[in-house]
Amino acid sequence: MNLNKVYLIGRLVADPEFRTTPSGQEVATLRMATNRVWKNASSGEKNEATEFHTIVVWGRLAQIANQYLNKGAMAMIEGRLQTRSWEGQDGIKRYRTEIVAENLQLGPKPFKDAGKPSFTKEEPAPSQTHKEEIPIVNEDQPPAESDSDIEEDEIKLKDVPF
Repeated sequence: MNLNKVYLIGRLVADPEFRTTPSGQEVATLRMATNRVWKNASSGEKNEATEFHTIVVWGRLAQIANQYLNKGAMAMIEGRLQTRSWEGQDGIKRYRTEIVAENLQLGPKPFKDAGKPSFTKEEPAPSQTHKEEIPIVNEDQPPAESDSDIEEDEIKLKDVPF
């Protein structure tokens, strides 16, 4: 059994490059950076390395990436590795390994405060919050038999499919 699967969580280093092929297929190219941090075992020194990835996104995912992603945005990409080859104008054969995205998950939407992005959820205004009483259902209590005991919005237990 063979497996070619890639998962990346990182930030875009540039806005998506969106284009349409001559056949009408939409495609976007994303450049993403991922990093890793580790401590040197002998010296205890903190090290960091950054990797840059080229991601190719096709069809509806390309439209979504173009619409919602921009430089600095965080995203998760699920896809596969693919290596292309071509001959350059100088006659030398060239290779490029890319990630072909099969799934895309957008990261948190940044909340801007004084020019600095903050990835914490914005609290709703007090006027937008309201308390709704949550009904308590006792599973030991038999369902009401007569229609007069049932409110219009109440769900009958016998209508629940499980």
